[in-house]
Amino acid sequence: MDQEDIKKVSITGLLLTIGIVYGDIGTSALFTFQTILKDAGDSTEELVLGAISCVFWTLTLQTTFKYIFLTLRADNHGEGGIFSLYALVKRYGKNLVYPAIIGAGTLLADGIVTPPITITSAIEGLNGVPGIGHLFVPGNHLIMEIVLGIIVVLFIFQRFGTKVVGVSFGPVMFIWFTMLCVLGINQIIHYPAIFKALSPHYGLRLLIHHPHGFWLLGAVFLCATGAEALYSDLGHCGRKNIQASWIFVKLSLVLNYLGQGAWVLMQHKPQLAEGVNPFFEIVPSWFLIPSIAIATAASIIASQALISGSFTLISEAISLNFWPRVTVKYPTTIRGQIYIPSINWILCAGCILVVMYFRTSENMTAAYGFSITVAMLMTTVLMYYFLRYRQHFPLWLVICIMVIFLSVESAFFVANAVKIAKRIMFLFCEFGLIFTMYVWYNARKIQNRFVQFRELAEYMPFIDDLSKDESVPKYATHLIYLSKANNSHEIEEKIIYSIFAHKPKRADCYWFVHIEWTDEPYTMEYSVKELKDDKVIRVEFRLGFRVQPRINLFFRKVVEELVANKELDISSKYTSLHKRNLPADFKFIVLQKFLSYDNEFSLRDGFILNSYFAIKKLALTDDRAFGLDTSETQIEMIPIVVSPTSSINLTRVSADKVQE
Repeated sequence: MDQEDIKKVSITGLLLTIGIVYGDIGTSALFTFQTILKDAGDSTEELVLGAISCVFWTLTLQTTFKYIFLTLRADNHGEGGIFSLYALVKRYGKNLVYPAIIGAGTLLADGIVTPPITITSAIEGLNGVPGIGHLFVPGNHLIMEIVLGIIVVLFIFQRFGTKVVGVSFGPVMFIWFTMLCVLGINQIIHYPAIFKALSPHYGLRLLIHHPHGFWLLGAVFLCATGAEALYSDLGHCGRKNIQASWIFVKLSLVLNYLGQGAWVLMQHKPQLAEGVNPFFEIVPSWFLIPSIAIATAASIIASQALISGSFTLISEAISLNFWPRVTVKYPTTIRGQIYIPSINWILCAGCILVVMYFRTSENMTAAYGFSITVAMLMTTVLMYYFLRYRQHFPLWLVICIMVIFLSVESAFFVANAVKIAKRIMFLFCEFGLIFTMYVWYNARKIQNRFVQFRELAEYMPFIDDLSKDESVPKYATHLIYLSKANNSHEIEEKIIYSIFAHKPKRADCYWFVHIEWTDEPYTMEYSVKELKDDKVIRVEFRLGFRVQPRINLFFRKVVEELVANKELDISSKYTSLHKRNLPADFKFIVLQKFLSYDNEFSLRDGFILNSYFAIKKLALTDDRAFGLDTSETQIEMIPIVVSPTSSINLTRVSADKVQE
């Protein structure tokens, strides 16, 4: 089925949306209410009604109003996510790159907790199965081994893609949400008074009068942790499918939370026993094992969605020059489905450490949510510019919307800030991700300030003379350079240096290839301009920020089309090869930079550039990064002198004086 057909509202589209988009937010029902009760330390009517009220209005304000109604409007040619939003608004503020970087880094880091917490919560349900429950006490080795086994298999499976099993995601998640509905209704019919919890009065009273009050927002926020990922999946399903399916998903979640609350109130106990999870308590005993199997499948699907989202996020970061170029693979023919080995195993290691360190889902919730609140705040900042300058909302309306969201999200942020001590290991992860993006972006800016361009017309006679000078050995028939010059009549000074000074390179034809990154995600266009007949040709590729720059393949396609249109003759110019009509040779020259010692930096620039080149050693080389994996590629090291040393106190003395 075509991607555009999937995005149209249909039964198939809605089913796929439920399977792809709502795994994270859907499985939050496994642990959210349990965490609130644990943090509150009681299960009184005031607590239960207030907690459900807070959950309902969080889902309404944050997920429904902010993401479903407003943020999904930020549709960048069918794609969503914080980088797509940044691409839409970056022209309206020079520092908007930093909310994008912080939002992406925190979203990736906190996502490491999602697979462990959802899968562990599901497996811990075995604790209530008669006869075997004692073997599955939360935190014991058997549960940890099962969870770790599932996680390792899940990450090993990534290299093969999800094309085969992906078709099952929709039906499985539909069964999951239907189960949430039925389980909730089964309890509500015994305690219909629970519906009064939907009034905001009870939520406000809980926050103001309960001993833990405001700080319970840290646990309440768990119900909305998948909202940010929801926007990131816009490109897979389309806005209308997400908005339509949310009605069913939200209804299922609310009914299940109401059902859990009804069950707790019917127990008439001031406090639930340690380890009791209301989610599994409302499951009939005869259905417990099937419900655990469904919950585990839903948790795996939620984890898969998060992993795939992480790959997409890093791929976009690479294209926007926020991240070092790393190996990106395409395991299936489905557009947008990618596999990044380095990110895969970083996530895998992080998930394993989370399981081994926290052991139980209750402990994991203590470290969950902080970073997502930061990511949501960053999205809100970018949404201000989108609503004001792209949607042209009146200023007073935008300010009112921002006040609501910033107030709510700031409250969640403060309530989650107390978790920092319990999640110190994640702070290093978040810092590393954000630091890498910050360094990569700013190092590029520093270098670009000092890139020198020359008018290409000045060097045309030199190029023509060199091409005809048979005293210089021919370097290649067709010589290709990658150029950063946006103007087709300019060229970098370092390329001129490479052609004429760094061993003269005689060729019959010189090609300059330029890549322009567009704000659209999947643009794939090119143009050709002949700057000197059969001697100098410029090719410009316009690529979307989600397109991998496989320049070797793209260039070959360009040449094939030029030959087919009789615009180019690529028969070999060597006499012995020309008479046999053999094709000419092509050679790419990749100018790989290294930091020269001949520099004087400010403290900030020196730190950024040294960090950049240290990180660059771990990334792909430039030839592999641009898909030039061919034997006809030559790497040429070029020193980068950003800020040359200006004062050298060197005095000449006579040779006789030295001898004395």
